[in-house]
Amino acid sequence: MTEQRTQVLKITIAVVIGLFVYMLGHNAFDETQSRLLGVIAFLVTLWTNEALHLGIISLLPIILFPVLGIISTKATTVNYAHPIIYLFLGGFLLAIAVEKTRLHIFIADKILGFFPATPRCMIFSLALTSALLSSILSNTTTTLLLITIAIFITENARLKMRFALAIAYGASVGGILTPIGTPPNLILLGIMQEHGMALIPFFQWMWMVVPLVFLMLVSVSLLLSIGVGDITIERNLEKKRLDGSQKKVLFLLGALIVLLLVNAPMRPFWQGLGLSESGILLGFGLLLFLTPFNILQWSEDSKKVPYAIMFLFGAGFSIAKAFSQTGLADELASYLLEMTTMTPILLLLSVALLITFTTEITSNTALISIMLPVIYSVAEQSGINTTLFMMVATVCASYAFMLPIATPPNAIAMSSGVVNVRDMIRYGMVLNLLGVFFIVMIAEFFWKGVLS
Repeated sequence: MTEQRTQVLKITIAVVIGLFVYMLGHNAFDETQSRLLGVIAFLVTLWTNEALHLGIISLLPIILFPVLGIISTKATTVNYAHPIIYLFLGGFLLAIAVEKTRLHIFIADKILGFFPATPRCMIFSLALTSALLSSILSNTTTTLLLITIAIFITENARLKMRFALAIAYGASVGGILTPIGTPPNLILLGIMQEHGMALIPFFQWMWMVVPLVFLMLVSVSLLLSIGVGDITIERNLEKKRLDGSQKKVLFLLGALIVLLLVNAPMRPFWQGLGLSESGILLGFGLLLFLTPFNILQWSEDSKKVPYAIMFLFGAGFSIAKAFSQTGLADELASYLLEMTTMTPILLLLSVALLITFTTEITSNTALISIMLPVIYSVAEQSGINTTLFMMVATVCASYAFMLPIATPPNAIAMSSGVVNVRDMIRYGMVLNLLGVFFIVMIAEFFWKGVLS
């Protein structure tokens, strides 16, 4: 009975917050946009206080959006079949195979052999590995490949949570290291090319963002290391040989990484194969059910797929669609025009805060697709450094660490079962603010000189 009362109280709190935000929205937005803001506040509160199961909350947009006249059922449900969801499904099938064959234990032992077996060193090494891989592979793919290994390095629950977050945050931090590391980067270059702007050369981009990536990786490692210094990680020095099943999975993982690397464009030197990463990962995941591999059995292993997280992706993409279709994104962007009277550094700070915290409740790819053309228009009208402001917005779109719907790595960390929303918000809020501060300072005192 106590649990039921607690659940009712949490849902009531979410409803009250949603209604409050809805009424508040009428001061600046129209009826439909205010309803959308109210629904988002309601959903975020439920995700935060965990009143209902994650999967149930994530399916609510299918009901609430059409009922409240925000967007239609068809426009909502199509987002639950987004290609990213199938990339996630394929990657998780591989992760299930790694766990089933106990290959993760072998790989974890190898990792421990390279780095000191202390919590801080392991957190830094996992974040660094994730960041470097994310600079050439998608951050979703990287997180899926590493997350299962990370949480089996130790049996300690506190460390498991921090290791999972180190992988997720490292992937987001490292995705900006190259122009091909994350979709918002590519969208920026595409819009710059469309408007005839001078593109940022590949290696100049890397040189510009390396200080930011380094500062954020150190911040992630130090923050996640707080309170775990007294925990020891056991080394298993016994040498083990791989069995047949483990060799098959290791072969598939190796072939997958090679194919992903060859598929990734490195312009102007290599155009890539042009294959869909979602198709690649799903294909490799399905191979595990077929001869000669026969690692997974559908009747048994399909139950381990975290379908709730797939619904969470759908909810995030649905919110992004609603932002665009209701015109709420354009309304938010129009306020930027009123900010151009600020000093440049305050304007940079305002843009960074707006993008960083808006990304928490919508897809960063969708948001940056909507916002960059608006920022371009605002910059051209006001005479500020267009490339600088677009670059700041693009990087901030990848640096959202608070909520599972903010980025795919955050959602995948949640799917591991060792991270809850409260922990993600607690660490993510600090990293969001640090990210904004570092981005603005580096943009003002470094990028401005390079891009002028």
